[in-house]
Amino acid sequence: MQEAIMLFFLNIANPFLDAFANIASIVGEQTFVIAVIIYIYWNHDKKKGFTLFSSILLAVLSMGILKAIVRSPRPFQVLESIDGKRLETATGYSFPSGHTTTGAAFYTSLALAFRKRGFSIFCAIMMTLVGLSRLYLGVHWPIDVFAGLLLGILISLFAKQKLDALYDQGEKRNRFALVFGLIMFVSGALMSILLNVHAIDEVAFTDLMKILALGSGGYLGFVFEEKKVDFTTQASVKIQISRYLVGLVGVLLILGAKKVIPESLYAVGGFVRYTLVGLWATGLFPFIGRSLRLFSGSR
Repeated sequence: MQEAIMLFFLNIANPFLDAFANIASIVGEQTFVIAVIIYIYWNHDKKKGFTLFSSILLAVLSMGILKAIVRSPRPFQVLESIDGKRLETATGYSFPSGHTTTGAAFYTSLALAFRKRGFSIFCAIMMTLVGLSRLYLGVHWPIDVFAGLLLGILISLFAKQKLDALYDQGEKRNRFALVFGLIMFVSGALMSILLNVHAIDEVAFTDLMKILALGSGGYLGFVFEEKKVDFTTQASVKIQISRYLVGLVGVLLILGAKKVIPESLYAVGGFVRYTLVGLWATGLFPFIGRSLRLFSGSR
């Protein structure tokens, strides 16, 4: 059955659908998701930003652990007829689909955050397209996509109310973020060292290490921002646009620093980059941005 579905997508392939599938895949990728979350966190609602970040983090962390345990090969590695497209995004094992899990958690969390019928329908369509794009591109089995949808949706539904309540309890939220952030930092750092000395499976653990790094930086940044800035999202449209563009450039520059990191330090360098992305987004940029008059706060 799974092979028949993969062959169906192979048989309908054409340049238009190739382009469409690539776009659909992009809206479930980390850079797009980060770009939306930081806009909401910096310019719209810090609580929504925290809940979005946390819901998606829990989903992709669960996904990364499952990938490392199951270690399922991808369709293009099993079926000779499937070449696979957009292979630069197929970096880990197959089950469950990382793009689909991310997309399902992201769009479910967005729908829950804004609760408008038309927008919820849009979000449902988008997460479905992300999953279908991974099938069309030949990088995931149907079971991978189904599991990713289920994982992302269920974790987001389960976590929303609890995370909202946690955010409203300032001290408890900060303790959670500090403890969870430190645990992820230590785990990710150790994993990056083991990866660098080739002591563990790179395919199984590289993406998981990056998730731990991003999560640790994000949570430690939340604590730092609360203690040192406590910014308000309210500002003129000009200031909001400026803070978003400047901050987004910072994110892209940190991610782009991969090109200057020696190959011998690829894993440790990846850990540092993703930790800095999380820290920049939630804490460091608001702190620096206050001096640039892009943020105002009570600290």
